[in-house]
Amino acid sequence: MAICVLIVVFSWFPLLSRAANFPGAVSLKCEYLINPIGIDAIHPRLAWQLNTDKRGVQQTAYRILVGTDSVVVSKGEGSIWDSGESKGDVQLVAYSGKSLTPFTKYFWLVEVWGRNHEKIGSSAVASFETGIMDSKNWQGAWISDGHDVTRKPAPYFRKTFEITKKIKSARAYIAVGGLYELSINGKKVGNHRLDPMYTRFDRRTLYVTYDVTSHLQNGKNAVGVLLGNGWYNHQSTAVWYFHQAPWRGRPTFCLDMRITYEDGSVETVSSGADWKTSLSPLIFNSIYTAEHYDARLEQPGWNTAAFDGSKWNGIELRAAPSQNIVAQVLHPIRNVETIPAKSVKQLNDTTYVFDLGRNIAGVSRIQVKGPSGTVLRLKHGERLYPNGHVDMSNIDVHYRPTDQSDPFQTDIFTLKGSGEESFMPYFNYKGFQYVEVTSTTPVTLTQSSLTGYFMHSDVPVAGTIKSSNPVIDKISWATNNAYLSNLFGYPTDCPQREKNGWTGDAHIAIETGLYGFDGITIYEKWLADHRDEQQANGVLPAIIPTSGWGYQWANGPDWTSTIAIIPWNIYLFYGDPRLLNGCYDNIKRYVNHIEQMSPSGLTSWGLGDWVPVKSQSPVELTSSIYYYVDASILAKAANILGKSDDARYYQALATKIQNAINAKYLNKETGIYGSGLQTELSAPLYWGIVPESLKSKVAANLAKRVEADNFHLDVGLLGTKTLLNALSENGYADIAYKVAAQESYPSWGWWIVNGATTLYENWAIDAQSDISLNHIMFGEIGAWLYKGLGGIKPDPKWPGFKNILLTPHFAEGLNQFEATHESLYGKIVSSWKRSGKKIIYQVVVPSNATATLTLPIRKGNKIYEGRTPVKESSQDIIILSLAENQVSYQLQSGKYQFEIR
Repeated sequence: MAICVLIVVFSWFPLLSRAANFPGAVSLKCEYLINPIGIDAIHPRLAWQLNTDKRGVQQTAYRILVGTDSVVVSKGEGSIWDSGESKGDVQLVAYSGKSLTPFTKYFWLVEVWGRNHEKIGSSAVASFETGIMDSKNWQGAWISDGHDVTRKPAPYFRKTFEITKKIKSARAYIAVGGLYELSINGKKVGNHRLDPMYTRFDRRTLYVTYDVTSHLQNGKNAVGVLLGNGWYNHQSTAVWYFHQAPWRGRPTFCLDMRITYEDGSVETVSSGADWKTSLSPLIFNSIYTAEHYDARLEQPGWNTAAFDGSKWNGIELRAAPSQNIVAQVLHPIRNVETIPAKSVKQLNDTTYVFDLGRNIAGVSRIQVKGPSGTVLRLKHGERLYPNGHVDMSNIDVHYRPTDQSDPFQTDIFTLKGSGEESFMPYFNYKGFQYVEVTSTTPVTLTQSSLTGYFMHSDVPVAGTIKSSNPVIDKISWATNNAYLSNLFGYPTDCPQREKNGWTGDAHIAIETGLYGFDGITIYEKWLADHRDEQQANGVLPAIIPTSGWGYQWANGPDWTSTIAIIPWNIYLFYGDPRLLNGCYDNIKRYVNHIEQMSPSGLTSWGLGDWVPVKSQSPVELTSSIYYYVDASILAKAANILGKSDDARYYQALATKIQNAINAKYLNKETGIYGSGLQTELSAPLYWGIVPESLKSKVAANLAKRVEADNFHLDVGLLGTKTLLNALSENGYADIAYKVAAQESYPSWGWWIVNGATTLYENWAIDAQSDISLNHIMFGEIGAWLYKGLGGIKPDPKWPGFKNILLTPHFAEGLNQFEATHESLYGKIVSSWKRSGKKIIYQVVVPSNATATLTLPIRKGNKIYEGRTPVKESSQDIIILSLAENQVSYQLQSGKYQFEIR
C-alpha cells in the first residue's frame, strides 16, 4: 500500500457555503421533506442542521416552537408546542405537543445553543400541514365508470362547481385504485408522474395532497380526472400473474377538494353521484408494456368549465379498494431529466431509429405532422440488430401476450391530422436507449422530433464521487443511473423486462442508494409494503409488492433479508429507529420461521450467488450467513429498543448459526472456507462470521484467490456485496481497487469501455439470458467507493453519522479521490490526492458531529495538520492510537487539512 503525506489545499477543496452564524439552524425538514403538506403522522419527525463554519461546534440544547401563526412563531412563541430549552445534541426530534388536527398548517422553528450556553441562533420559520389523518374525515365517495376490468380505454371524469367567495387556500386530496392525472380548469395539477405509488391495493391505499389554490377562479370551475390502470388493473399478461391479482378492478378514485374562504368558511367539493364520465383517447394503457392513443377521439376542453358534458355518462359508486387509506409522504416520481435524441437514422420512408445516447428509465415524447389516421408505432429497446432496427430480445422474454394487440414497450399513436401533434405516455414508463418509429404513411422526422425523459422517484442527491480515474467516475455515474432507473416508489430490478420489487437486488444496493441519495421516504414506504405482504408464519415473497407470486421460489434469507437489512441501514444512516421499531415484530417472525425450519443453524433456503461469473458457492453457506445477519440485526434492534430478553436470545441464536457455519465450512488450519472461492471467503469476512483470530489468515487467502483470478471478479450477486469490502476492510485496499478499476472481462469497467451508461445484469455482454442492460443488482460498487476509497462509514454506536468512521484508503494506481455525503448533520467530505511523495488529505466533519479518523501510514511517516506536526492531542484533534502502520484521531467538527510525509 503506497502512502505518503496529508496536506490541505483550500484552492481545490470544496468549501461549505453557509452564511456566518445566521440563521443558527438551516435545512429544516418534517418527515424528511421540506414544508410537506398532507401528512398523517401524529408525531412527525422534525430535523435541522447547524449553520456555522466554526470548528468544534456542538449543540448542547434546543428549543422547538410550533404554532398555527407564522408571525407568532417567528416572535418566539409556540402555541401548539414549546419544547422548552431541552438539553441534548440531537437534531432529529419527534413532535410531542398538543394533538395535531386534520387539514391544519403548522409553523415551526428551532433555537439552538452551543457550548457554555452560547446561543448559536434560531432558524427561519418552516411549516408542515396535516392531511386527512383519519378515514372518517373523507367526504367523497369512491367512483368508477361502470365498466369491467377488460375494458381498455381509460376513463375521463369531470365535475363543475361555482365559487362565489374569495379563496384563502384550497387543497385537493385524491386516493386512487390505479393511476391518475388530476386537472382543474384545463391545467394539470402538480408535476408528479405515476401517482399514487404501487402498494398491495387491498391492504393499503395511498392518497396524495395538492395545493390547488392558484388553480381555482371566481365563478364556474371544472375538475377533471383521467384514470389509468397501473398495477391495479393489469391487462397485460406475464409470468408473474399480475392480471390475476386478488385486488384487480376497474380503476377507481375518491377526491375531496377542501376550499377555505377568507371569511373562515369551508366548502368541500367531492367525488360522488353528480360526476360524469366518458372514455378517453387513451385507448389502452399498461404500466408493464406501453400505451395506445388515438388523437381522433380527443374531446378538447373536456376538463374545462365551458365544456358541454351533457352527453357524458353517469358514474358508478364503488367500495374502497381497502380500509387503510393513508397519506403518500415521499419524494414523488417526476420527469427529472430531459434527454434530447443524440442521433436519428432513417431506415426507409416509414422507419426512423432515434438514439438517446444513454440508457434510461422513462418515456419518449414524439412531435409529428401527418394525415389523419396515420398510425405511429414507437418501439423502445436497449440495443439494435446489425441491420439498425431495435432489438428487444433481451427484455421481452417474460412477456406472455395472448395476441398481437399489446406489443412490448411499443407506444401506438394515431394522428388526428391537424398540424403538429405530440404524444407522451401518461401511465407507463420503459427502459430504453433507442426508439424505432414506424408509420403507416410516410412522415418527416428530424433529430428534434423525439425527446426522452428520465423518470424516477425524485430523491435529492446526497453524495458525490470524483477521482483521477475516468473509468471509476463513469462506473459511479452508471451505478447512479441504474439505481435511479429502478426507483419508482419502490426499488425494482429493471425498468423494462420486469419492473418488479426484487428483494435481493434492493438490499444489495441499499448502501449505494443511501450514500448517493436521500431515499428514506421511499424505503419507509417499501417496508410498509413488506409488512403488508408478510404471511402470518413470517414468510415474505421474493418480489414486493406482489399479486401472489414469489412465496415459493427465490424468497430465502439471501433475498428477503430486506426486512432486517434495510431498516438496520436506515438506522445507521439516519440515526432514526422508527423504521427498525416498526419492523421489529416482522423481523422476529421471519427469523423465528427460519429457526423452526433449520434447527441446526444451517439453511439451504435461497437462490445463492445469483448470476456468477463462473464459480458457484454453496447455497447453504450464503443463505446461512444471511440467516446469521438477520438474527444479529434482530439482537441489536432488541438492545436498541430495550427488549433485553430478546437481545440475549437472538444473540445466542446468531452465535449458534456462526458456530454451525464455521464447523461445516471453515478449515481452521488453512483459513479456507469451502473450496476457497471469492464469495466463499469474502462473505464470511464481510458479515462477521470469521473468528477474530483467523481474520488475517482468511483475508490473506482471499487476496491470493483474487490474485489467482488475475485480479478479476469471480462472484455473483451476493459476492459483489462482499468482495471489495472484505478486501479493503482487512488490509488489501490496493487489491480491491485493482479489481474495481479493471477494464477487461469480467468487471464493471468492462461494461463501461463497451459503452455502458447503466449497470448490466450479466458480466458477459454477449450472454444469451439474464442480459438486461439496466439492472442495479451488481451496484454495491457505488457504495464501496464511499467506504473503500473515501472511508466514510456510519458508527453503529453513534448512528446517523453523529460520529463518522473515516478510514480512507490511498489505493495504489489512483492519484486523487473525493467522496462527499450529505448526512443528517450536514456535508461530510473525505478527499485525498498525491503530491509527490505526500498524501494530501482533507476532511469536513459537520457541525455537532465528530469523526474517528484512521490513517494508514508507513514506517517513518509523520502527520501534519496544516504546517504543524500532530504530536499530541489538542482540543480539536485527540490522538487515539499510534502504530507502525496506522494512526487514529478523534476529530471535532470542522475542516481539517493533513499531510502524510
